[in-house]
Amino acid sequence: MSNDPRLTPLAAALPASVPFVGPEAQERARGAKFTARLGANECGFGPSQLAIKAMQDAACEAWMYADPESYDLRDALAVAYDIPPDCIVIGEGIDALLGNLVRLFVTSGDAVVTSAGAYPTFNYHVTGFGGTLHTVPYAGDQEDPVRLIAKAKDVGAKLIYIANPDNPMGSAHSGQDIERMVAAVPEGCLLILDEAYIEFATHSTVPAISPLDPRVIRMRTFSKAYGLAGARVGYAVCAPAVASAFNKVRNHFGMSRVSLAGALAALADSQHLAHVVESVTKSRARIASIALDNGLTPLPSDTNFVTIDCGRDGVYARHIVEELGKLGIFVRMPFVAPQNRCIRVSCGPEPEMSLFAQALPQALRGVQSYTKL
Repeated sequence: MSNDPRLTPLAAALPASVPFVGPEAQERARGAKFTARLGANECGFGPSQLAIKAMQDAACEAWMYADPESYDLRDALAVAYDIPPDCIVIGEGIDALLGNLVRLFVTSGDAVVTSAGAYPTFNYHVTGFGGTLHTVPYAGDQEDPVRLIAKAKDVGAKLIYIANPDNPMGSAHSGQDIERMVAAVPEGCLLILDEAYIEFATHSTVPAISPLDPRVIRMRTFSKAYGLAGARVGYAVCAPAVASAFNKVRNHFGMSRVSLAGALAALADSQHLAHVVESVTKSRARIASIALDNGLTPLPSDTNFVTIDCGRDGVYARHIVEELGKLGIFVRMPFVAPQNRCIRVSCGPEPEMSLFAQALPQALRGVQSYTKL
């Protein structure tokens, strides 16, 4: 299909694609629902009952727009984390915040640095606004802060992206490593620190960074540990001047009253958060055990998923993903070598873990039968 001539040259040159193929699209293609949804790093343990009740109560007010300043949630976050409210930006998940940030800082030809194989939605935004992506390889199965900084200095980058803990590998750097990275950010550059999985970290990954530091913007979400992926609530912590700049481009009525009510109640329910973190810890151990039982190698994880080294290459891992899909198990995999030798399995309740345990040996046998490996 030819491009519409009314599109801008940049839009016409972009691929008509999305960063991820959703499980719903795969279910439509296979004509059946997945029995275990373990590929999107959602929280299978569900949101807080307090959050559910708050969203139910707010549903009758859905005829009203939400507060365009998201004042109540910003204020609650400020109290919870001892952050000035004018350092907090609320958005429709980290993805929307990333899009607005790139729009603010990147124009045609501007250099942006990330890791090859890191979170692809960020790349999608950079390309969409005409930026030039520069990538560095992972160091083993971790993003490499030193090489990211070096590349940023070399190309004069406007933005650097790093996730800690990391998606898709589940690895994490210490808070001190990140502090050293912030200290090395070159003049005229902004470090994006994606902390979507920070609640699951098993060691001290939280850096001591002032929210007033103009060199870094930290992004967090209610999608993972708080179990509100479908509600689309994320927030950024940054210097007031950067936070204020979001008002120039953000969708001021993009947040839902129902979503904001759920996030506010979830933030207050520390007991449920602790329950989810404990459940994820147990589920990581279960996934690791299943992998080992099948001769595969689970990688250490500080997230709500486990990345499993399948021991060969990306073609082999892709076949495993496909075979699991045929058996009703939705998982994903990294998309850049050598990380694509792995599959990535989200944590979930024990019934889904049992289904995965039953399906994995069948999937491996299925791969062997047609690859003749």
